[in-house]
Formats: sequence, C-alpha cells, structure tokens
Amino acid sequence: MSILIDGWNHLRSGKVRDLYTNSQGQLLIVASDRISAFDYILPTPIPGKGKLLTQLSLFWFEMFSDLVPNHLISTDVPEVVQGRAVIVKPLDMFPLECVARGYLTGSGWIEYQQSQSVTEIPLPVGLLDGSKLPTNIFTPATKAEMGDHDENISFERAVSIVGESDAEALRKLTLELYSTAEEYAATRGIILADTKFEFGRDREGKICLGDEALTPDSSRFWSADSWKPGGAQPSFDKQYVRDWLLTSGWDRKSPPPELPAEVVEKTLERYESAFTLLTGRKI
Repeated sequence: MSILIDGWNHLRSGKVRDLYTNSQGQLLIVASDRISAFDYILPTPIPGKGKLLTQLSLFWFEMFSDLVPNHLISTDVPEVVQGRAVIVKPLDMFPLECVARGYLTGSGWIEYQQSQSVTEIPLPVGLLDGSKLPTNIFTPATKAEMGDHDENISFERAVSIVGESDAEALRKLTLELYSTAEEYAATRGIILADTKFEFGRDREGKICLGDEALTPDSSRFWSADSWKPGGAQPSFDKQYVRDWLLTSGWDRKSPPPELPAEVVEKTLERYESAFTLLTGRKI
C-alpha cells in the first residue's frame, strides 16, 4: 500500500493517507489516490485524487491561518510524492471527528427522522433532506477503526472523552472555520452542507488544525443553483460513489466491488470541479 521514500520511514497507512517519519521527528503525510466509502477502502483508485486533496487542503490552511494554527511545516517534499504530500509537525490528536453541519443530510437526516434531533440537538419539525438548518451545529463523532463506523455522539459525550475545556474549544473552532468556509464557498456558487475537521495539540500545547481541510473527501459540496430540499442534491464530492455503491447490490458486509470506469471518471470530474470553483484555478 505504501511506497519507499528515501530518508523517510513508513509509520502507518490510513484509508487514504500514508504516514512517514524522519530522523528529526517530522512527519510526511502522503495523500494516495485511494477512496473510501462506508468506512471501507474501495479497490479502485481515483487517479490524481491525492494531489487534489493536498492542494485543496493547503488552500484552506492558508485561508484559516489567522483563525487557527495548523500542522504544516513545508511543501518541499521528495520528488516521488511531489504535489500530494506535506511535511508536518506531530500533534497529539484529539480522538474526535469535529463535524459541523449547516444543512440536514446524510447520517444527520437519518437521525432526524427517528428523533427530530441530531446528536441530541433538537431541531424544528418539518425539515426535509437537504434543508438548511436554523443555525449551524457541532455534531462530533468518535473515530472508528478501519471497517468500523464512526459514531455520532452528543456534546456531553464529547466532554466525557476530551474534557469540558477542550470540547468547548473544539466546538468553537469547528463552527468558526465552517462559517468562514461556508460564506466563502457561497461566493463561488457552492453550498458547503457539512464538513469534518481534526485537531491536535502541538508540543507547545496549542490546538492546531491537522489532517485535511474541506476536501470532497471530508465535506459535502452542493451546487447552489440546483439546491432544492427534499432529496439527494447534485454534489461535487464522493456522494456519487456512495450512491453507486448503494445501487450496485453490494451488501456492505463483504469487500466492496470494483468501481466501473465511468464512475471513476465522473467522480474525478466532480472533485476537479470543486477544486476549480473554490480556488479559481485548475489542478
């Protein structure tokens, strides 16, 4: 799964990223072309996806630089991973997915239909799949092991995991970053329906933004022109892959199937469209 890189020792591989370390204790994060869905790594890669994720994260890191520090040290990486890797400082990561939602969809929509709430946050009656929420909400989740599902949890449960002070800080940061990105995306004709962030504490004790930021892997991007609550929205993210898998006959208990060439092509088109609309440049 990982590649050999001179001067760097492979530590571990996640669903999408491979992590390396060097003699100075720095980390090299390499974004692969792997794609995951329903907490599985799919057997078919999306060519060029790793570079796109890395470059889009760098775009957001720069935008957020006045709001929160991040883990980035350098983009001067070995040639074999040029464009799709970054050198970062190690962080003591919080064991939470910090999710912000401005719209009701996905697992939030499923939960709302059962309880008229999301992670125990009560919501008005009569909302539809795709409805804009009255206010942006913080809906944390636990990080799952490979093949297991992330679990949406209440804020009170997040407090029990990381402590009240850190939970409050993570909620504030998550909603501030989401609001900033949501307002910017709207100027580019994109609705940022929801997203997830990951944070950690550096050696000086500061909370820093880590992992990725606001990519089609970690966010739902919808076209503002075609948004209409009441069902699935045209999107610029991996929802297209999820939708294909749900109609493929896969039982989600066995290894996922190969993606057809058409699904790979259309997924990459959506990712590239999101990148160009958000950054104003081609990948």
